[in-house]
Amino acid sequence: MAIDASVVGKTYGPFKFDYSMEKLNLFAVGCNCGYDMKAGEEYYNEYLPGGLKVLPIFGAMPLVCGEVTNTIDYGADLRGTLHWGIDLKIKSDMNRLAKKSGTLSTDVTVVGMWDRGPGKGLLCQEHSDTYDDDGSLVCECETWDCLIYDGGWGGEKPPADIVEMPDREPDFEMSETISMNAGLAFRLTGMLHPLHVDWPTAKEAGFPIPFYFGLGYGGIAMRHMIDTFMPGEPERLTRFKVRMCAPVMPGATVTTQMWKMDDGTVRFRLVDAHATTAKPYLNWGIMEYKN
Repeated sequence: MAIDASVVGKTYGPFKFDYSMEKLNLFAVGCNCGYDMKAGEEYYNEYLPGGLKVLPIFGAMPLVCGEVTNTIDYGADLRGTLHWGIDLKIKSDMNRLAKKSGTLSTDVTVVGMWDRGPGKGLLCQEHSDTYDDDGSLVCECETWDCLIYDGGWGGEKPPADIVEMPDREPDFEMSETISMNAGLAFRLTGMLHPLHVDWPTAKEAGFPIPFYFGLGYGGIAMRHMIDTFMPGEPERLTRFKVRMCAPVMPGATVTTQMWKMDDGTVRFRLVDAHATTAKPYLNWGIMEYKN
């Protein structure tokens, strides 16, 4: 099937995404919370004095869920969909979502489609605005998907997206080991792509085993930075931008490397704790937060 670039500039939706305390709990466990029966407890234990908190990367879920992917059809082979990057901007306190169940409403615009070349994939950029039941804007999100089987379709080359990283040792680091079944918990929130569960599909795409979700290890890095710079106050986070550069396998031990920049800004990457100079899992990361 030929690639249909006419979808660029079009807006789809609204897409409905139901949430509940149970789904928030599953999402937290899918982001490796509780891997040691303690990490990220505020995101899955509603009995804490402050009540349940929401890990802000949850705001990206309505954009990357299966309904959006299946609705915006531009002829790509969805078996080869990989998350390439995310830029999430939080517009209101998401912790209020933990106090009730409800439905998020999301409008999605296809911003652009680019050709990385044969064997390298098609790159699709989408922007979303997500609202709560009261019509309040919860977050804006841009995501980039790389369709690994669709490179060489004849589109323009993708634009450069340069983020300067500090040339010094990290100011802070935090590590943890990913549970072998964290990705299976993540699937229960509605992320059902076969690359994360089906061994033959993963091997066909060139991966030895089903690998962990990009939002899952993005959530790990986000937790590490919240714990470092605003412990117990995820509502202070306003932006989370990062490129997903390499797949993380279940059971890996990862380290978030963090550089404090100007007030309220952090640069970060996520690396293999046992091979910190290898290709990062996440790179060129920007986090912004309220002081």
